[in-house]
Amino acid sequence: MRWFVEQPLTWLVATLLAYRLGVWLLDRTRLSVAQPVLVAVVLLGAALLVLDVDIATYAEGTAVLTFLLGPATVALAVPLHRQLHRLRGFALPMMVALVLGVLVSVGSAILLVQLLGGSEELARTMAPKATTTPVSLALSAEIGGIPALSAVLTITAGILGAVAGPWVLDRLRVREPRSRGVAIGGVSHGIGTARALAEDPVEGAFSGLSMGLTALVTSLLIPLVVALLL
Repeated sequence: MRWFVEQPLTWLVATLLAYRLGVWLLDRTRLSVAQPVLVAVVLLGAALLVLDVDIATYAEGTAVLTFLLGPATVALAVPLHRQLHRLRGFALPMMVALVLGVLVSVGSAILLVQLLGGSEELARTMAPKATTTPVSLALSAEIGGIPALSAVLTITAGILGAVAGPWVLDRLRVREPRSRGVAIGGVSHGIGTARALAEDPVEGAFSGLSMGLTALVTSLLIPLVVALLL
């Protein structure tokens, strides 16, 4: 049994099955909290803890999935290309919204840590949480944060955004799919985009675009915001 759970291939299969279970659960219940990524994280985290499996073993087994994240992100350009005509008259408002969103996201993260008495290092770690995980890791290292913790915060933000984002937008009566997509992609990056794509092709396309542009704008503005607030 111990030999089996320490095999990298075991965790590749377990990850795929856990995600598939999450998809099935979401289809059956339609509950926002039953997001496949969240279900998979909970199940796999519990399994690793109970079976006392080293995280390095899990990382080795799922390296192929990590590699495929790059092509999968690039593939988000396909639904956007199909909706390209919908950018007319929307590009400028979208860019203004994204810049303001990045300023609020980074600034509020830093100010919240300061308000709660956290360290400057923690504030720098929190700052890039709204970007995709690879960008968050790079930015955190660049501005003096803790990259590993930034990755955890980024994934957590993605999961929370995917779970609560559509509900919040519904309560605010935001119905326009392009606006919903920009909001979700700018806050919960790839995880939120996956949910947006499942709900509406236009929303998903603009969520993917927002995710990429948010990473770009954050990379440009975060040194300035950090310099002003820290």
